[in-house]
Amino acid sequence: MQQETQKHFYNIGVSYVKADAKTRGKYSLSKEHQNALLVMAKEKNFEGVFVLSTCNRTEISGFAEHPYQLIQLLCHFSEGTVEEFATISNVYKNQEAINHLFRIGTGLESQILGDYEIVGQLRHSFKMAKAQNTTNAYLERLLNCVMQASKKVKNETKLSSGTTSVSYAAVQYIIKNLRDYNSKNILVFGLGKMGKHTCKNLAEYTQNKTVCLINRTEEKAAEFVKEHDSIRKAVIEDLAQEIEKSDVLIVSTGASKPTITKQQISKNKELLILDLSMPENVDKDVTDIKGISLVNVDALSKITDETLAVRLEEVPTAEAIIEVHKKEFNDWLNHRRFTPAIAALKKSLETIKKDEINFQKKKISNFDEAQAEILTARFIQKITTQFVKHLKEDETSVAQSLQVIQKVFQS
Repeated sequence: MQQETQKHFYNIGVSYVKADAKTRGKYSLSKEHQNALLVMAKEKNFEGVFVLSTCNRTEISGFAEHPYQLIQLLCHFSEGTVEEFATISNVYKNQEAINHLFRIGTGLESQILGDYEIVGQLRHSFKMAKAQNTTNAYLERLLNCVMQASKKVKNETKLSSGTTSVSYAAVQYIIKNLRDYNSKNILVFGLGKMGKHTCKNLAEYTQNKTVCLINRTEEKAAEFVKEHDSIRKAVIEDLAQEIEKSDVLIVSTGASKPTITKQQISKNKELLILDLSMPENVDKDVTDIKGISLVNVDALSKITDETLAVRLEEVPTAEAIIEVHKKEFNDWLNHRRFTPAIAALKKSLETIKKDEINFQKKKISNFDEAQAEILTARFIQKITTQFVKHLKEDETSVAQSLQVIQKVFQS
């Protein structure tokens, strides 16, 4: 029992807050390594452990006597070192660790404020740990409360509303500025991360069935359109002809020099060009052609900045929701912690009551056992209520209280 009282709930890890992408990559864990880490944690008798590894963070939450034990696990299965970890890490303990998980699950710790992609990743990580039997009742209840808070924040605040990515902003720009956007011919040139997100957003937020995709590597485009049947593929050699057919051109090629110049665009053509590339991949000279409108990343970023300003205003409301669900968890946790101590006290008092009533029955004639039962039961209830108040004091040790009970009431 003494060993159990020495264990604390920790969250250790690295995130975008202190570590750049290259450094985070060292501590990143593949699905195989996450599973292997959980297996080792089980073999080493760690209590309640789960792993979260995304492009923005890699963290381990679990019980240990010292956070170093969890840090060693992380470094064993990643390419990071303990020494570097110390300079770029976060280590949270008990209530701080609980609060951190609530903030992650509600989007307050996302690189883009209010981004809820992390919620699905958190749920998946916990499911993986459950499959390996490394979770416990504490983690089960905590994650349940985090998910409840997350759902409420999403439904009752504007923390996740509006445009937060350039690819999403591009699609929203088309929707707001083109009256018949669902019937316009849209050409997406470039299938990097930005191009993929743009195509997915077009499919999700419009009913447009005339989207064409061109990529320098044709195989990638072919693979992508297999999964998105509303998008057709064209080859790079047909770029000029496809531009001629298009009403909207979205460029996300990621080249170091312009990939779209005015030589590729015919005169007397109405064309909206959205350049999502950085550096810009559309030559500014295209605007010399009448009817050409060019919107770049900076213009689209203003839309995302406005959204983030709205989201920032929602943070206090989200934090208030967290406090409600955190209190619910802590109330459950305290009740769970107090149960052994209260049960031990009640058992001792019930033994004393039984012995005393038996003694008085022999000593006093016409002894009213029923009344004695009622009176002593009320005494026991009042004593245990006061004892619960004592246990709820912040500095009170439940383990020490149990030891006192055993010492005071031992026969």
